[in-house]
Amino acid sequence: MPARDPNEVHRQASFLELFFDLCFVIAVAQAASSLHHALAEEHFAAGILSYLTVFFAIWWAWMNFTWFASSYDNDDVPYRVAAMVQIVGALILAAGVPRAFEIHQFDVVFLGYAVMRVGLVALWLRAAMGDTARRITALRYAGGISAAMIGWAVMLFSGEWPLWGWWLMAAVEMTVPIWAERGGNTPWHPHHIAERYGLFTIIVLGESVLATTLAVQSALGDQGASPALLRIIGGGLLIVFSLWWLYFAKPAQRFLTSNRLAFLWGYGHYFIFASVAAVGAGLAVNVDHVTGHSALSNTAAGAAVTVPVAVYLFVLWMLHIRPHRTGLASALLFLATVAVILVATFSPWPIPIAGLATAALVAISVALSAHLQR
Repeated sequence: MPARDPNEVHRQASFLELFFDLCFVIAVAQAASSLHHALAEEHFAAGILSYLTVFFAIWWAWMNFTWFASSYDNDDVPYRVAAMVQIVGALILAAGVPRAFEIHQFDVVFLGYAVMRVGLVALWLRAAMGDTARRITALRYAGGISAAMIGWAVMLFSGEWPLWGWWLMAAVEMTVPIWAERGGNTPWHPHHIAERYGLFTIIVLGESVLATTLAVQSALGDQGASPALLRIIGGGLLIVFSLWWLYFAKPAQRFLTSNRLAFLWGYGHYFIFASVAAVGAGLAVNVDHVTGHSALSNTAAGAAVTVPVAVYLFVLWMLHIRPHRTGLASALLFLATVAVILVATFSPWPIPIAGLATAALVAISVALSAHLQR
């Protein structure tokens, strides 16, 4: 397994990577669905914390494989088998998500995560044998991932999953790549990485559309198309379309020029992916609200959408827009839109206002870009 050329021309995501993403989004859908039900039942703190912790496991496993594949994907039989082992782990994890939300038992989630890590450690050990120039880096990855799994196992068999311990181990996991890369940088491909993140963003956006569609379908069967439901549909579509448009407005590969920048950009996508999936859950919560299947207040239901949209826009500006040095006008535009969306939480129609605000952000951003290119 030799290293791939980071300057390879026309490097694209493979069919295996696309299949990998599609299987992983099942776990994302389970997490978003569980968040939807937790919020609808007014279990705000427990639901949000469970969502963030479970989503970390999904995102981190996906990200680790993505960066490894960018450096070492040779698409031979052992590589494909190891990737499919990780897919099996993702499906096990997805099966354990409802259990984690309902009774706060993470044993099935841990099992799925452990299976994914076994597949990844096997790949890193193989890379250590095939890429002698970066053997130290590969062995550090394999050793660090294995040590972190021991830490997770200690928490599991202790019978308790304290929140501080969970996030402590998450911090340990996130330091492994930083420590490993000091042994020699892996040859990841900037355009390939940007494409992989973009594709996963599209898939998660699609999951949000599906979750909303299913909620609307159920509501239509109960009482038909009321004006309130139509407002959610219209506003939700504007939001999802705008989130897609804004993400792909600027090419990310231009500024992925070092490990330091790549770490910030890659890690920051936790908030982008998690907020996109949460938007779908929030729209489903609002459908429940207007159809009388939830006792949430209008403000609480609105916040289920406006808060993740605001998080998405702010992090997107930090990761995708600001590095292009688009100027003060762009920064003020994004921040003003975030403020409007958050204030809309307390209005009678938070979803339509958020949709119009994000659509206006797209329109003005397009006009500014056209003006700067003249």
